[in-house]
Amino acid sequence: MANTFLLEIGTEELPADFVRSALQQLERRVRTDLKELRLDHGQLSVTGTPRRLLVQISDLIDSQPDLEEDRKGPPLSQALVDGQPGPAAIGFAKRCGVDPSQLESRETPKGPCLFASICTPGQESSVLLQDFIPQWIDCLQGRRFMRWGSGEQRFSRPVRWLVALLGETLIPVTLNASDPLVRSGRQSRGHRLHDPLAELKSADELPARLAEAGVMVDRDQRAETIRSSIAAEAASCGGEADCPESLFQELVDLVEAPVVLKGEIADQYLDLPPEVIVTVMQSHQRYVPLRQPNATADPLQLEARNVLRSNFLLVGNGLPDASDTIVSGNQRVLSARLADAEFFLNVDRLQPSEQRRQELDRVTFAEGLGSLLDRTERISWVMDQLVQALATSDSLAGHGRRAAHLCKNDLVCQMVGEFPELQGLMGGKYLLEEGEHREVALAVAEHYQPAGSGDAPPSSDVGALLALSERLELLLSIFAKGQRPSGSSDPYALRRAGNGIVQILWDRGWRLPLQTLLSTASHHWAGLFPAFQFDAASLANDLGQLLRQRMVSQFEDDGFPPDLVQAVSGEAVSSARLLQDPVDARERLLLLQDLRADGRLQAVQAVVQRASKLAEKGDLDTSQLVPAQVIKASLFGSPSESDLLKQLESLSPLAKACDYKGLASELQGAARALEAFFDGENSVMVMAEDEAVRRNRLNLLGVLRNQASVLACFDNIQS
Repeated sequence: MANTFLLEIGTEELPADFVRSALQQLERRVRTDLKELRLDHGQLSVTGTPRRLLVQISDLIDSQPDLEEDRKGPPLSQALVDGQPGPAAIGFAKRCGVDPSQLESRETPKGPCLFASICTPGQESSVLLQDFIPQWIDCLQGRRFMRWGSGEQRFSRPVRWLVALLGETLIPVTLNASDPLVRSGRQSRGHRLHDPLAELKSADELPARLAEAGVMVDRDQRAETIRSSIAAEAASCGGEADCPESLFQELVDLVEAPVVLKGEIADQYLDLPPEVIVTVMQSHQRYVPLRQPNATADPLQLEARNVLRSNFLLVGNGLPDASDTIVSGNQRVLSARLADAEFFLNVDRLQPSEQRRQELDRVTFAEGLGSLLDRTERISWVMDQLVQALATSDSLAGHGRRAAHLCKNDLVCQMVGEFPELQGLMGGKYLLEEGEHREVALAVAEHYQPAGSGDAPPSSDVGALLALSERLELLLSIFAKGQRPSGSSDPYALRRAGNGIVQILWDRGWRLPLQTLLSTASHHWAGLFPAFQFDAASLANDLGQLLRQRMVSQFEDDGFPPDLVQAVSGEAVSSARLLQDPVDARERLLLLQDLRADGRLQAVQAVVQRASKLAEKGDLDTSQLVPAQVIKASLFGSPSESDLLKQLESLSPLAKACDYKGLASELQGAARALEAFFDGENSVMVMAEDEAVRRNRLNLLGVLRNQASVLACFDNIQS
């Protein structure tokens, strides 16, 4: 027989992020355990709401099938004594729970052995589940678990009821560590505002009963309802819903009876910057702002009127009759929050940014690293190094230095104190309002970009310079202090800072000699922080290793083939070369990818690898790219050597100039010369008896290997 199994774990309102995580954990655990218990079943569904996690399994068999197995015992020669079961056979039979007379002799590759046939009767499913249900509840993991009452039961929120049914049979389960004691029963609970549910007779009844009691228990159904309702309401208001996926998923797990309602922003608050309103709505109240269609995105926008509609959407969880009351209450809450923001904005406007900058002196950046004002001075120093290294225009350099000078001014303002998410952005808005050049204000507004994976880098050159300066200062200061990212621990987000540096350089195409800059900066930092007693060269090397790792990681995240990544940035490539021009590495990787895509890479690879194998037998320096300096034409004994030399002379200027496309093209041409050198009618024996001739021929191959290595380490490329 097969029946529907139902488990409902009823709780106080669960955090939305725990609901999503718990459903995934629960499904994996239940599937795994049922498989190990040999309990065949039909469809397994795990869903939930803020007040319940629900497992429903169709066609779950009533009991395990009997388990029949053969166990191998001792060799026959050891098991029998004078033809009768000896101690080894008797002990084996006892362990298997059978009589010695039931043992059978069977042939095996190692000779005849005794075997026992064992049949283990299957247990009833309800008995097995009775033991496993508490384990399923206890195995769930999440942040900020709690205890309640005087019990030791831990869960995200207090467990209030359990329903455990197999068909019409109640599975008795008790959470012994809970207070009050929770025992399974037939009583579920509907929406908080609906009447209590009647007892369930069977497991199949619950979904329909919950629907009658105002609970949309299926998470996918709730998601689709909310998504379509938001789209419809936004269209009816003539706006575009600003609902990031993270907010949407949270909304799905905050309600049991979703209804999308429309509210109104008080007109006076549309004078606030749009990001302030959006932050209050999304991060603090879980509302969905509506943007004006085709509104121009400008991070320095001072008012929301041309950016946001006066309407907003909220996802309610009440009865339809209470919609007006719900909207009214939420509008009051929103107005109160925006009134606070308006107050903070007005207070901030009374103090100029230059004065706020001086107040940074009273805020500690990190122990031993001085104040935020000290940090700003260090950022300005790094900015000076960058504009020199990149030979920027006077205008760009001036804007960059001014932006570095003012970049942290908003960290002591009222608005950022209340809404930390707006740091940088508010500083830029205040600067523009005070009459600073737009380039300076925009750089301050976007210098925290990219904030993470998928985030765009700064849109302006000044912003990119400031973002680089800020991240380089962070890495230098925290590394100088002796702290490093380790495992999952990275409290200062140093890896993210490294990723940002790499992404910005690639985005801008700036040829920045990072290795040289790190060396110069490390010596400067050694003078700034003598108490840390670090070696400047070691600091530069450690920072170089971090940035090298970030480059490799970013290449892989961008989807480049692993072997090509290793060919460009693997261990065979020195950090000095990789970091002297990070853009160069990406250009070579893109070229290799294109060569592979159009089928040319294999031909180039074949040329290089054949030459490299023999070149290893020589002693030519790997930096030697000019054939005339190490090859003597007077020692040639075959036209194939002269032809190969001509190819090397063609490749030499391309390799020295790092003309990668030209180099790749000429390497394909070298294939014919190399084939003649090795296999043609004028081929030569590379390992000639004459030492001078042998060295000369190995040098031919060594120069070819070196020239190809300018493009990539071809040994790492898979065929």
